[in-house]
Amino acid sequence: MIEIKDLKKSYAGTPVLDIPYLQIKKGECLGIVGNNGAGKTTLFRLILDLIRPTQGEITSKGIPVKGNNDWKQYTGSYLDQHFLIDFLTPEEYFDFLQGIYGLSKGDLDTFYADFESFFNEEIVGKKKYVRDLSQGNRQKIGIAAALMTKPELVILDEPYNGLDPTTQLRLVSMLNKLKSSSEVTILVSSHDLRHITEVCDRIIILEKGKIIHDILTEESTLGDLETYFNPV
Repeated sequence: MIEIKDLKKSYAGTPVLDIPYLQIKKGECLGIVGNNGAGKTTLFRLILDLIRPTQGEITSKGIPVKGNNDWKQYTGSYLDQHFLIDFLTPEEYFDFLQGIYGLSKGDLDTFYADFESFFNEEIVGKKKYVRDLSQGNRQKIGIAAALMTKPELVILDEPYNGLDPTTQLRLVSMLNKLKSSSEVTILVSSHDLRHITEVCDRIIILEKGKIIHDILTEESTLGDLETYFNPV
């Protein structure tokens, strides 16, 4: 699904990401963990062609993402609240996306039904602009928008930030349900090691822009990660 070769990103001559090779297979759920400044968001921005690499190439379904828009048709992403249009109400925002994506009124109705419990009566019908909602509710809107078209590739950066415990657990369940379909590839970063291990079947640890470990999730993985980040 995604293949990365000789990828490097530097700012003012300072390297922030250096990945010789990384392959993410179709249907895989990959978790990315690391301390602040490890390069997680930079990697996602490069995959989404929001910034350009200093060196190297990223392909999606074998086609370079740089200078190509085909991959956008099957990719849903949410990195931060800059992705939102905050002077709209949530309904206006979703109506706008409906038009952009070419969805029908029935598709939009189904979307609202699918996310009813996730929104928890805190999003729709409140007559508030997105900017006036809490951080957690803005996060819900961004995540839901990323999943609106039922994309083949989902990229979420720190999706649990700002969410209350109930919504975090609902998101875990939602991602696990998506993962059960071998047609959906998921990339998710998080500082929440427990949720990462609950969702992802493969986890990479980034440190100073480099992949230090690339492991398959098993029963001991959560403890191993906790030991790595907090050695006794």
